[in-house]
Formats: sequence, C-alpha cells, structure tokens
Amino acid sequence: MRKGEHTRQEIIRKAAPIFNQRGYDGAALSDLMKATGLEKGGIYRHFESKQQLAAEAFDYAWKLALHTRFEGTQAISNTVDRLQQIVRNFRDRRAGLVPGGCPLLNTAIDSDDGNPRLREKARSALGSWLERLRSIIEEGRRRGEVSSDVDASELAMLIVSTLEGSLMVSRLQRKDDPRNLACHHLEQYLETDVRATESKGRAAKS
Repeated sequence: MRKGEHTRQEIIRKAAPIFNQRGYDGAALSDLMKATGLEKGGIYRHFESKQQLAAEAFDYAWKLALHTRFEGTQAISNTVDRLQQIVRNFRDRRAGLVPGGCPLLNTAIDSDDGNPRLREKARSALGSWLERLRSIIEEGRRRGEVSSDVDASELAMLIVSTLEGSLMVSRLQRKDDPRNLACHHLEQYLETDVRATESKGRAAKS
C-alpha cells in the first residue's frame, strides 16, 4: 500500500469512532484533527469534504459490524443454526467493533432528515444485511431446513427490526435486558416456527 493510501485509511480508521459516537454534526474538525494528529489541510488533502470522510468512516464501521455479525457462520451447515448464530453474534460479539454501537442505527437516526448522502449509505447498508439474511433463508428453504411457508424477505426484516429495535431500547435504558430478551425470543422463534419439521427431527437425533 502506498504511503498516501495508508495515511488515508488511517484517517478513516481514527475518524470512524468519532462519527459513530457523536454523529456528523457533533464530530468537530478539532476532534478529527486531534484523533488523526493532522492539521485541517492534512485531512482534506485526502478527502474533498467532511461529508466524504463521514461516508467512508461509516463504510469502514459497517464493514466491521457486518463481518462480526456473520463471523463463524460459514462453518455451520444447517441454515437455521446459522441464523441462530447470527442472533447470538449480535448479542455477544462486541469486541473489535468501532466504539459507539451499531453504525447502522446511529447513522440512520443521525441522518434521517439532514444528510441525504449518509442516509443513503445507511439504506444501502440495511439492504446488504437484509439480502444476506434473505439468501441464507432461501437456501434453507431449498434444502428443506426452513419451513416452506416462511417468506424469506419478511423473516429477514423481522430479524433485523427486532435486533436493531432491541439495541435502541437497551441503549436508552442503559441495560442489556431488552437486547437479551429479543435475542432469546428470536432464537426460540427460529427453532419453533422457522425450522422445518423434518429438520427438527434430524436435529433432535444428532
């Protein structure tokens, strides 16, 4: 990697927690300068605007979050077990994430009306998460592991909405109970209402 590109990536890495914790308007240039160790000109030599830096910082934070949510699932053969692991990852795997919580939730709230570019970034990120879940669910239907009457798009939306909503409540109440309750409910729902009957029998014998 060339020195200029390395510096650029370091700026993104160091700026990501500031945007994720304080939002676009709350991330002052002085904070970015302090975090990166660069003057204003040093930062804007690599980015045309604060908005471009915020957008790329979001991409960086979301990439880490999405990787963590699907971490370890490729080694799980059964698709319902894989979905349950994704739920557990959301609950349990917090290390390695950009400080400040879920970048999707933060950016969606922060940019709802005032920053169309970041709002579109959040919409795209949501779409990528939903699509990955939908793909797993569709695979499970084809393999007879997910009940045939399950709508893949609806189930994907249910999982994401439940997880993100529980995270918002947990943050407001400053306790983990809402997130833990939601994750437990989803695990049970996936077992009782999503796993195909034939697959339940095989799971019980294994």
